[in-house]
Amino acid sequence: MKSNMPGYGQFPVKDELQRPVAGVWRPVLQSVVRALACGDYQLIGEIDSVEPISDTVAAHIRGNIDSYGATLVELPDQTWETSCTMWRGGQSWLALVDLWTAEEGRSDLCLEVDICETDVGFRFEIHMVYTP
Repeated sequence: MKSNMPGYGQFPVKDELQRPVAGVWRPVLQSVVRALACGDYQLIGEIDSVEPISDTVAAHIRGNIDSYGATLVELPDQTWETSCTMWRGGQSWLALVDLWTAEEGRSDLCLEVDICETDVGFRFEIHMVYTP
């Protein structure tokens, strides 16, 4: 999806359409991918608003990235042209962020994140990095 499409904005939309990733979430998602690209699969650097990643999920993320066989890199601005979110109802969204590698640019890898709106802001729960 192009970021100039209707529905793009700083804040998330609650409707049944697939939407671009809201601008308010992008810095957190960039920090998550930066940590993963540096080999921090449990996010030990503790990114504000991101739930800790369990040993099991971290091992799966590492295994999926390793088996993909390319070097994960930080997100370029172009990632927002194809990454998307879907409102799940209530206060929850699913985000699918396209990941990039040094060897191929945009890769087949995807970061799956649940984002929940709370009284004090948004909370992010990393589910997996995988090839859909």
